[in-house]
Amino acid sequence: MESDPLDERPPQHPSATSRSRHDANHAKLQQERDATGSEDEEEDSEDEEPQLKYSRLTELLGNVYRNGDATSSSLLSGDKMIVGTHNGNVHVFATPSFDLLMSYHAHSASVMAISLCPFPIPAPAPAVEQHEVGERRRTAASVTNLASSAAPASRRPILPPTSSNQIYIATSSLDGNVCVASLMDGKDVQLRSFGRPIQSVALSPDFRSDRSYLSGGLAGKLILTAGGKAGTTSSASSTVLPAASSGWLASLGLASSNAKDTVLHAGEGAISTIKWSLTGRYVAWANERGIKMMRSNIGHDSPNSDAAWKRFGHVDRPTGAGWEEMSNVWKCRVEWVDEDRLESDDGVIEKAGGRTQKLTGPSPPERLLVGWGGTVWIIHVHPGRAGVGIDVGERIGARAEIVTIKRFEDCVVAGLSLFSSGILAILAFITEETDTEEPDPVKLQAGPHPAASMAQGPHRRHAQQPELRLVDLESPDEEAIKSTDSLSVGRYQSLTSADYHLGTVLTLPDRAANSTQRGRFDVVTEGFLVAGQTAARLFGPAIGMRGTDVAADATPTPRSSTKSTSTGPNTGNDVGRPSKALLPAAAAAPGMKIYIHSPYDCILAVRRDLRDHLDWLVEEEKYSDAWELLNENPDLVSAARGIVHLSSPPTPTKAASGSDGLDSEVASIMTPPRGHAVFSVAEKEKRRLGDAWIKQLIRAKDWSGAAAVCGKVLGTSSRWEHWVWMFTQADRFEEITPYIPTTKMHPPLPSLVYEYVLGHYISRDRPKLKELLAMWPPDLFDIRTVTDAMEVKLKSGSVRQDTVEGGETGRDWRILTEAMADLLVADGRPREALERYMLLQDADAVIMLIRKYGLLDAIADDVAGFLMLRTSADQLDQMSIPELEDATSEAILLLVDGTIQGIVRPFKVITQLEKKGLRPFLFLYLRDLWLGGGIADEFGQAESAPLGESRSVNPTTLGDTIVQLFAEYDRPLLLRFLQQSQSYTFEQACIVCEDKEYIPELVYLLSKTGQTKRALFLIIDKLGDVSQAILFTKSQNDAELWADLLDYSMDKPRFIRGLLEEVGTSIDPVSLVRRIPEGLEIEGLRSGLSKILKEYELQYSISQGVAKILRTEVLGGIETSRMRQRRGIKINVGSAGPAVREPHRDAHSKGVEEERRGHQGATGRCSACQEVLDERGSRLRARIGSKTTY
Repeated sequence: MESDPLDERPPQHPSATSRSRHDANHAKLQQERDATGSEDEEEDSEDEEPQLKYSRLTELLGNVYRNGDATSSSLLSGDKMIVGTHNGNVHVFATPSFDLLMSYHAHSASVMAISLCPFPIPAPAPAVEQHEVGERRRTAASVTNLASSAAPASRRPILPPTSSNQIYIATSSLDGNVCVASLMDGKDVQLRSFGRPIQSVALSPDFRSDRSYLSGGLAGKLILTAGGKAGTTSSASSTVLPAASSGWLASLGLASSNAKDTVLHAGEGAISTIKWSLTGRYVAWANERGIKMMRSNIGHDSPNSDAAWKRFGHVDRPTGAGWEEMSNVWKCRVEWVDEDRLESDDGVIEKAGGRTQKLTGPSPPERLLVGWGGTVWIIHVHPGRAGVGIDVGERIGARAEIVTIKRFEDCVVAGLSLFSSGILAILAFITEETDTEEPDPVKLQAGPHPAASMAQGPHRRHAQQPELRLVDLESPDEEAIKSTDSLSVGRYQSLTSADYHLGTVLTLPDRAANSTQRGRFDVVTEGFLVAGQTAARLFGPAIGMRGTDVAADATPTPRSSTKSTSTGPNTGNDVGRPSKALLPAAAAAPGMKIYIHSPYDCILAVRRDLRDHLDWLVEEEKYSDAWELLNENPDLVSAARGIVHLSSPPTPTKAASGSDGLDSEVASIMTPPRGHAVFSVAEKEKRRLGDAWIKQLIRAKDWSGAAAVCGKVLGTSSRWEHWVWMFTQADRFEEITPYIPTTKMHPPLPSLVYEYVLGHYISRDRPKLKELLAMWPPDLFDIRTVTDAMEVKLKSGSVRQDTVEGGETGRDWRILTEAMADLLVADGRPREALERYMLLQDADAVIMLIRKYGLLDAIADDVAGFLMLRTSADQLDQMSIPELEDATSEAILLLVDGTIQGIVRPFKVITQLEKKGLRPFLFLYLRDLWLGGGIADEFGQAESAPLGESRSVNPTTLGDTIVQLFAEYDRPLLLRFLQQSQSYTFEQACIVCEDKEYIPELVYLLSKTGQTKRALFLIIDKLGDVSQAILFTKSQNDAELWADLLDYSMDKPRFIRGLLEEVGTSIDPVSLVRRIPEGLEIEGLRSGLSKILKEYELQYSISQGVAKILRTEVLGGIETSRMRQRRGIKINVGSAGPAVREPHRDAHSKGVEEERRGHQGATGRCSACQEVLDERGSRLRARIGSKTTY
């Protein structure tokens, strides 16, 4: 048989052996149980998550079970747990560390009841609690022998006097004694014998002051004992005093007590339970007739109030078959509700602890829970009040009101307490029609051990596992049970309902956070952090984060019920039993805790948190929900959290199975190395859950869903590589391809993965290949490998330009060619890519490559193909020059720029275009080249080029080609070229213009060759444009040409008029008028003559104005010259001589005075021009002439 390809099992970890062994034991015990419910119900229960999780504390309470002893009673309050045993021992533990504070032998028979004062025990301040723990650890336990030499020694550590330690513990026993002991003071002990088994005791809330307590038992009397002294022993009957005095208290020489007993009620059968209310105002007790309520002596206005010890309420016991015989056996469970220490239904602690302060107005009622047989009552006890209305002046006493009744047909209530404000926790002892008959009450009460109940004969059947049920008080009976967990306690088959005890205690957040009373937990956790960080202990070989169980016997087993799970069997020698040092983290966590005691076990139940929810999701293979939860709360999986979780047994669910290969991740991946961050552990666990999720979907044949999950949960290249190969081997490319990572990973995903997928689509699906290449960066794979595969495919002939795919010719060929070109560019091979783009006629890509990489020389041999990238041969004949210009503007510009830069020779371009017959492209190229100034430069290069190249095309031939192209495609540019260029043949240009009948261009050419008369007659004959003729004649400035124009125009009135209007002063108007033939009728002659006369008149006026201006300027200049000539000029000759008066010294002469003085050897300086004179003054005379005065 082939193996499952999804299996990647590592070698089995040793912890798997213990798990398998436990599974075998669990299956064996499960077969022994009586199956109830159908298979459908079992399937439904598997889908429903439990609300509680469980931890077995049995091994932490090892002192209780020494010498074959067993638990007979228990009580929890504050940070204390008191356990009584069938051998008469009392053990006091500190919670949550479970350090043994005190252990003493109080009775010679089973301890039936425990009471505390104060109750509830107040929590100490954190600082005081720290001191308490330090003292307890530093001080050795002192041993006080309070019993005979045969009795076990009492262990009493030295405790600090905190409020939580200053308590009194009262116990009652089948030996007829009540023992009251102080936790702090070993000498503060009372022992009182009542001669009959005492089943219940309740210390007064004011026991420190009044030394009183209530007790009752098989005698049927409710007795108030008050006034007992510390260190005394006494008896309610003188007949039993000698026997009591011979006990262990008498050995200390303790005198008898002067305690006083008062019978408050009697005559209604044995009393099974007595509870003092938390306020101390009320007392509730149960006998064979029902539940009674009485007002106590506490809280009255006066000490001698008449209301003290007055009964005010009674609830009859349930009626039905068997109640007459079983009312004493089915122990009534009574609990007063501590309103200050409750959680809300969603787990939020409502109050911070401590007694609620009394508010103004009527006091709120106190709530009382009563469970008896299969019935539960919730009773409100309303306090007394002053009368109103007709009762004014009278005192109305307290009253009891039943507000809720719940009935259970299949069980007996073996314990109850409020788990939250609206949820009731019930320990249910299953009693169905075929169930075991209860033992004889007398034999049960007489036996020191529950094993005595087995001596009933061969007809007794085994009892069933007890159940812990959470009941919604607001829901109807048929919907009230919200959770049911079967508890597999040790030797449950031999136990009765009276052997079980349930208690709750609320740990406040501040106490849980600052708890220092941890005992062994500190040392154990520190050692566990070092030794326990291995893959097997943190996560084990199977999927999930639960790790090694605390005890195999705590593994849950589902009960055949709609909402049933179990804490698992206790065989006593299972593999993997926990070390005493492993303390459950749940015990120290804040919140409500339920402790269930049986004779041989102690189980802790707490509300499940998110981590437990995560474990359950994994065990139920709901990997999608588990992954999402862990993704939102990564701190659920941390090193510290995982270690603590190992010390707690699993929550009641079905056992996780690792047989389907979901443990593919090796243990090293799941092992958080020392120093790793919390979130690295979470990420590893998310990857592990993700793999399990993917495998689950693949097994369900949901490949698309599995691929989508891959894209969501896979975070490492190794896992991606594994799953991509898994999908590709199953030919599921379409499903996985969209989710393959498109970004670089660290370490990277092997390029072979991408190349393999691309190769698949190169062969089968080219459109999908195009999409992938658009999404995948080229650095993810080897480009040359992919391009080689494309080249092979193109050369195979299966993909050609003429093949039809999807109704489109050449679709796949274009995709492959374009993809190959893009990859060549990315690979640094733009020249090869340019060839592919040219084949594709992708003008944008070609132009981009040429501009970016300077590849113009690569298309120099295919200029025609380059220019026709945006056109085709069929479109060329239909496109106008402007359209062609738009299509080729970028290409022409690149060619022109390349020509100017010397990259492309114009002669090569002209040759190719002429050979292809692409004259429009040649025109556009030469036009832009000429306008860009490149032709003159190229002509120069052509003249100096090698002989073979220069002879191919010479400048004159190029100019004639331009004349032809401009004449054909752009006539306005032709005249401009003829006027500005000299690189063409005039004769050839004249021929072109004559053929095209371009008269203005021909006139220009004839004028350049001296044929002005022919040119003039072309204007007159061909154009008939007198204005142009006159302008042409003016430009030539030739009198003969004017004469020819006048002679030609004399018989043409239109020309004569044009001459009169436009000739102006270019010719003599008189000669023009005289040439006009007489009798010739000229239209507009008057206006023409007027215009020419006006022009002459204007010319004459202008001439006069100019002459006048000139005359004024001349006269002004003469006057200035005359004034200068008449002005005297001082000349200094030599440095000696008398000082000369300077009447006309100006600023300029003053400014240069110092300069004149500085010249040595100078005879003088002209005062006007400052020219230095020699001794003869020759230079001055040379400049200003003989008229200058010296």
